[in-house]
Amino acid sequence: MKQISLAALLVVSFLTGCASSSIHLVGPARPPLNPADVRIYRTPPLHYQEIALLDATSGGRFFHGSPEGEAEAIARLQVEAARVGANGVLITSLGDRANGTLGVGVGGGGISGGGRSVVAGGGAVSGAAPIVSNAATGIAIYVSEHR
Repeated sequence: MKQISLAALLVVSFLTGCASSSIHLVGPARPPLNPADVRIYRTPPLHYQEIALLDATSGGRFFHGSPEGEAEAIARLQVEAARVGANGVLITSLGDRANGTLGVGVGGGGISGGGRSVVAGGGAVSGAAPIVSNAATGIAIYVSEHR
């Protein structure tokens, strides 16, 4: 039973520990902002300056991403944008990103008896499930209020 609990703990740790983000400056950074002040744009605003290219993922899930994972990845973009003083993120892509596969296999065995030949069961069962994160990429931008 302890082995099953340990295996379950490792799987949960692996899935929740896969979230990440990265940033590549393409312009001058500004003073940091509060992530709550960073607005998400699906189309480019009228006047803006590019500060950085951003990439973020959510924690891993089996088979496909989720709306919660998408929100998590976008929130990571906002945090990274705020760190470089961007007041906006222009989303360039959203989708699932494969992180690998978790496979499980169970092998069978056999029993044979002395004088009489008795053989019991043999075989194996295995399976695999893809691990997927929601991924978001965007451009950290500073939107100016030109009228």
